[in-house]
Amino acid sequence: MPEALPIEFIHHVSRMTRDLDRSIEFYRDVLGFQAIPRANFNFRGAWLFNYGLQIHLIESAEQLDPPPTEVGTRVDHIAFRVGDIDAVQKLLTERGIAFRTSTVPETGIVQVFFMDPDGNHIECGMYPPTRTE
Repeated sequence: MPEALPIEFIHHVSRMTRDLDRSIEFYRDVLGFQAIPRANFNFRGAWLFNYGLQIHLIESAEQLDPPPTEVGTRVDHIAFRVGDIDAVQKLLTERGIAFRTSTVPETGIVQVFFMDPDGNHIECGMYPPTRTE
């Protein structure tokens, strides 16, 4: 087997946004990320951090695809492990954020899928430790 890249961990996930201020508010107030210093690029954006992960928001003047109208469960997404799935559902409901709940058949793990303001999908679940056998 060829040698793999010497990856240590995921550093950041970037997301394109139509409305930078609205996306900052979502990632800060709904997901708990905090603004961190950002390099002085020639375009608007923000870097946010929490849970050992950075989110890089990039405001786009280009036409982005229209956001999906329904929450999907089999689409590109980022997933966060949570300690209380009921609290996730309660918070999303209180904020008027649409979500779909799914249960993994063999494990009974409950997953909650929802979207950020630009239609990027997010998943939360109470996952067990990863087995690497």
